[in-house]
Amino acid sequence: MNWNTFLLEQPLEQAPAEAECTLSALTSLGLIRVQGEDARTFLQGQLTCDMDGVTSEQARIGAWCTPKGRVLASMLIFQLGGNLYLQLPRERIEAVLKRLRMFVLRAKVTLADASDELGIMAVSGNCAADMIGEMPAERFGTKQDDGLTYIRFPGDPARIQVVGEGDLLIALWKKWAQKAVTANSDGWVLQNIRSGIPTVLEATTEAFIPQMLNLDLLDGISFTKGCYTGQEVVARMKYLGQLKRRMYLSRFETEATPQAGDKLFSPQSKSPQGAGKIVEVQPSPKGGWEALVVAEIETAETGDLHLDDSDGPLLNLQPPPYGLDTPE
Repeated sequence: MNWNTFLLEQPLEQAPAEAECTLSALTSLGLIRVQGEDARTFLQGQLTCDMDGVTSEQARIGAWCTPKGRVLASMLIFQLGGNLYLQLPRERIEAVLKRLRMFVLRAKVTLADASDELGIMAVSGNCAADMIGEMPAERFGTKQDDGLTYIRFPGDPARIQVVGEGDLLIALWKKWAQKAVTANSDGWVLQNIRSGIPTVLEATTEAFIPQMLNLDLLDGISFTKGCYTGQEVVARMKYLGQLKRRMYLSRFETEATPQAGDKLFSPQSKSPQGAGKIVEVQPSPKGGWEALVVAEIETAETGDLHLDDSDGPLLNLQPPPYGLDTPE
């Protein structure tokens, strides 16, 4: 049975991020398979991260940018069965795949939508260790086992994503569902927000430079690997100290439903682009909303940042768990 067809028959709850043991169906995510003898070299010249760091034991997050350094897509890059995979929101797959193919030229590489060939699910909570066994301790460390790739996401208690063919995932789901709450992806997305892991959606395409999304703090940018699309702008922002915006965690109260791409306002901001934007947002189990927002650093420090306009809800900002100190 097809993985997505199988999930249509499963009772998926709106499980909170704090659930003791949660099995999440990550159906909002898609995959691009990159294969061929030039696959790694090709991606090295396109993505912000160092592809030499992507192995059977380590995944990376990174971004694909325009020549002006604006992020077209953020993604998780991992290895499975000898091929490389780009994981990003399913809503971005078609546009990214179409544009990325334009740059293949004579490279011996093939790009394909693998979203319906492989499935993605996740387990989180204290049960993860019993279900999966020993996992790498480092962020985005991976383990290959019986045709499946297990990827450790930041967060406490443990969060593990599982990728593989549908029949393998279905068997695993049926086994684990006996011990866990089966849920849609909302709780997993909330955990990513709390962990400071950014996702660029359709509404925020080309809205950010990679450092604004803290990708330099997440090993998602290499400043030593050489040229890639947008590299000149990204490097200039690092070496000339021009970074004026960062990504923060935020909580706020509003009866309206906020969306990715919604603008932020501050009376202190003098930027024609506004004080910032929402990157991703989810309802909080405690009421209100939790979000990742990109905001002007100076404005964020004033504590006077609102959603939409001066009458909008006040945003309470906090640094992500990994902090905001720029690495040397």
